[in-house]
Amino acid sequence: MARSLRIEYPGAFYHVINRGNAGDAIFESGRDHERFLECLETAGERFDLCIHTYCLMTNHYHLLVETPRANLSQTVKWINVSYATYFNRKRRRQGHVFQKSYWGRILNINY
Repeated sequence: MARSLRIEYPGAFYHVINRGNAGDAIFESGRDHERFLECLETAGERFDLCIHTYCLMTNHYHLLVETPRANLSQTVKWINVSYATYFNRKRRRQGHVFQKSYWGRILNINY
């Protein structure tokens, strides 16, 4: 069964989670955390992503983001591919770093 289409629109808030393949660690060192944060920073500039908060766990991450340009899928794909490329090169490995496509829930935030 195919996953449902993602709802994207300008100004939307999302809770985004992605987990390591088979529950494996995606952050094994302080440098891994730094590199992931660099990917987030670059994505913020490149895709006009507003990152309100994040939590990096050993085998997954959480993000609370806002998308002024309705481009969440494109942005998270770029973050995951950029980080996975770094992670695999650093460890001289191949294959998936993340288990599946990210989980993203749209949030109803009223100011």
